[in-house]
Amino acid sequence: MSKADLLEAWRDHLTNARRRSPHTVRAYLAAANRLLEQTGAENWGELARMEAGALRLQLAQRRNDGLGNVSAARELSALKGFLAFAREQLGEEEAIAPRLRGPRVKKGLPRPVTPDDASNLADVVQSSASEAWIGARDRAVLLLMYGAGLRIAEALSLKGSDLPLGETLTVTGKGGKQRVVPLIPLVREAVTEYATQNPWSLGPDDPLFRGVKGGTLSQGMVQKAMANARRALGLPNTATPHALRHSFATHLLGAGADLRSLQELLGHASLGSTQIYTKVDAATMLDSYRNAHPREKD
Repeated sequence: MSKADLLEAWRDHLTNARRRSPHTVRAYLAAANRLLEQTGAENWGELARMEAGALRLQLAQRRNDGLGNVSAARELSALKGFLAFAREQLGEEEAIAPRLRGPRVKKGLPRPVTPDDASNLADVVQSSASEAWIGARDRAVLLLMYGAGLRIAEALSLKGSDLPLGETLTVTGKGGKQRVVPLIPLVREAVTEYATQNPWSLGPDDPLFRGVKGGTLSQGMVQKAMANARRALGLPNTATPHALRHSFATHLLGAGADLRSLQELLGHASLGSTQIYTKVDAATMLDSYRNAHPREKD
């Protein structure tokens, strides 16, 4: 069995069985390819019986290339998944996996922006764009993330068939999982304004958000517009497009939304992913207390 065959089977598993994102598939394939090149493994049996030393060597080499803790932990996760897949190919699900603890990764809290900052960011990307339709487009994308809690990839995957927007929107998130999110009038109006000004066709199968040459708008262009806007407003580097989704969650929780409802709105697979926002909200309230309480200013 060739290395190409092993990698193609792994790609098919990640894409179709696990329904991983294209970005994750590329990263996991690259990690598997490095392992095959380093060890010279040529079949599932050799991979299934691989010991921790091979993984440790690959991580050490990657560390020498400047790999940080977060990326090293992701690399190890990819390698363990690849070896687990190898064992499955041989019907050896109960085989002992290599024991290797990944680097400790400190989980930081998401950094939401304030409602005023979110509104100002959307206004600045619109007013500073080179063309009116581009400004309307960028504003609509940012408001979908802040006003509906969409991931940037989810917003950019919308099609012409999603128009006209109603009071709710069906979104396809990670793993192909669909959820229904409510749309406030401000978001619907922003998307409608963009669709009206957009110079490209918006057929049912066409991407809703278009680049200047008519292709699907890239995440990089949204991130660039956001970066320019936050610099103009003097906001920190943590004010990214994804921070708008964090803000959506934090502000809803602060307004009394329950965790289960928030989990559904965000499309989280587990409640644990949503619970981090309770810590964010507590931290935000503490900051407000410190800034407002007269004794904290003595």
